[in-house]
Amino acid sequence: MDFSNLVILVTGASSDLGNNLINILKYNNATVVGTYHKSKVSSNIDLVKCDITSEKDVKKLFEYLKKKYNGIDVLINLAALSKDEFFLEKDADSFMDVLKTNVLGTFLLCKYFALYNEKGTIINMSSLDASESYNEYNMDYAASKSAVECLTKNFARNLKNIKVCALAPGWIDTENVRVCDPNYIKRELEKNEQPRLLTKDEVCLKIIEMIVNNDNYISGDIIHMKEGNING
Repeated sequence: MDFSNLVILVTGASSDLGNNLINILKYNNATVVGTYHKSKVSSNIDLVKCDITSEKDVKKLFEYLKKKYNGIDVLINLAALSKDEFFLEKDADSFMDVLKTNVLGTFLLCKYFALYNEKGTIINMSSLDASESYNEYNMDYAASKSAVECLTKNFARNLKNIKVCALAPGWIDTENVRVCDPNYIKRELEKNEQPRLLTKDEVCLKIIEMIVNNDNYISGDIIHMKEGNING
């Protein structure tokens, strides 16, 4: 595949999943712009510091993209925050931090994509936690991903020439997951009927497939992913 005609914005570029996706996109000749908030990763792409919860920052980002690239073709919303704590120990500030990043951030990025681009594709990152894996540690994260799915469907209904879909994978073999209690992960995998952790490559290749086979998806689709099969 050749993405040489595409300008793709990937938020959350400093995450290991984001970095993995960027490398695959670059390998396929895409022009990639990545955002980071605190940790800047070493990369040969155009990296922009952006607090996605700040409307000023997001507007400035899209003004820059319009000026330099005449807009973008694809927005991939990977940036997310999780703070797994027992629900009786969560405080209001911690809970709202997760919602601000995952919900408000997604809203602002979708809004300004629509304001600065007449057409294109938005892929939001949801999670099976939005609808299946209820537990006592990530109520804020799960609630935020349910809201991301609601935003996805709302933007899809209200944007005519921009396709908005969401990918909702199960547990992924990332750095954050590797530090979790293995028994907890095992229990969650069983709850999801997920045979194993998804690899970063599998999730990234599913995102790639959603771009390549864009016509196969209807705006508003929420794609659940429990296994490493990019056709499922």
